[in-house]
Order: sequence, then structure tokens, then C-alpha cells
Amino acid sequence: MASTALELLGFSLSLLGLIGTLVATLLPHWWRTAHVGTNIVTAVSYTKGLWMECAWHSTGIFQCQSHRSQLALPPDLRAARAMMVTSCSLSALACGAAVLGMRCTRCADGTRAKASGAASGGAAFVVAGLLCLVPVSWSTNEVVTDFYSPVLPGGMRYEPGQALYLGFASALLTVLGGALLCRCRGDGEHFQPGSLRTVPSSRPPAAYKGNHPSFLTSASHGGYRLSDYV
Repeated sequence: MASTALELLGFSLSLLGLIGTLVATLLPHWWRTAHVGTNIVTAVSYTKGLWMECAWHSTGIFQCQSHRSQLALPPDLRAARAMMVTSCSLSALACGAAVLGMRCTRCADGTRAKASGAASGGAAFVVAGLLCLVPVSWSTNEVVTDFYSPVLPGGMRYEPGQALYLGFASALLTVLGGALLCRCRGDGEHFQPGSLRTVPSSRPPAAYKGNHPSFLTSASHGGYRLSDYV
């Protein structure tokens, strides 16, 4: 019962991590303009994401423009795109494998896939969480390094956006949920090929053994004995 509850907890955490990773991938708030200096009133505030750049004007107008050229993007941005998309795809596959192997479901019950499904899903969740953590950490380090660089002027400095914080939380939830799934399956019972229920044989009961002739045996089956007539 406790293992089933831990499996449900691990799957719920991993599912929340998947949703957070997907939202962080789509949000254009990976970098935002840093308001540095005495003049904090700015006419335009910029935010950048993996897929688009947005500008928020003081008049209330919000404009976004997607990256037009894929080849003109920096290599780190293209790598971050690939890792985040791979993380979302791998987490989706891990959800299917985990549902297949959890004890509270009846999918593929009594098969080898049932025994290894939860562990495979947990391992895939852990890998997906690490794939999400790498570009988020990389982007955060780049933003912090550029912020403290004395070469850049104050108007061109950025700070980490909300999507980066969401990416950190989602990666940790995904890794934690996958570790719980792997742990629960490791403590549980493993599938054994000989553990399946076998159909009993329909062989008739053995005949009476002894030195009696066959006609005496057949007569005794009818409920009468020849000694009753002597």
C-alpha cells in the first residue's frame, strides 16, 4: 500500500514537472530587461525567450515577434531549444511507460512490461529532468555573467526571467518524481515467469491398484461385491 502511494506521488510530481517544462519552453520570459541605475522609469521593457522576443511599452502595448531565421540564431539558443523539446518529448513517453507499469493500473497485468514499466518511466523522467536543467542553468549563468560585465551599458543588461525559475522547479520535480518511481519498483516484487497461474490437468483419477482381477474392480465400482452373493 505504501509503495502504491509513493508511486502515485512520484507520478504526480513528474507530471507537474512535465507541465512546468512545457510552459517554460513556450514562455518568452527567459531574459528580461534589468532596471539598473537611478532612472527606473523606462518607456520600453524587453523580454526574450527561446522562440520569440517581446516588448512591453509604457502605454500598455505588448508586442511579440518570433525569431525569423533559424540559422542566424546563436548556437547556445539552438541547443537550448533542442534540449527543452527533447525533455518534453521524453517526459511524455515516460508518462506512458509509468502508467503501464504502476501497480494501481491494470494495463499489461501479469507481463514483463508491467514489472519494468514503472522503473523505465522513472529513469526516463530523471533523464528528462536533467535535460531541462542543463539549458536553464546555462542560460542563468550567461545572464548573470553578462549582468556583472563592465563592458555592457546599463540599458543592455538582462536578468533571469520567470521562465528560468519555472524551469528550475520543473526540472527538480521531474527528477524527484522519477527517482521515487525507480525506488518504488526496486522495493517491489519482480515478475517471475513461473509465477503465473497454471491450469490444472484434467487427468482422471488413477484406477484402483492391487492384484484383483479387472472384473472384480468393475464390479466394485457398481457398488456391489461378489462376496455378498456367496
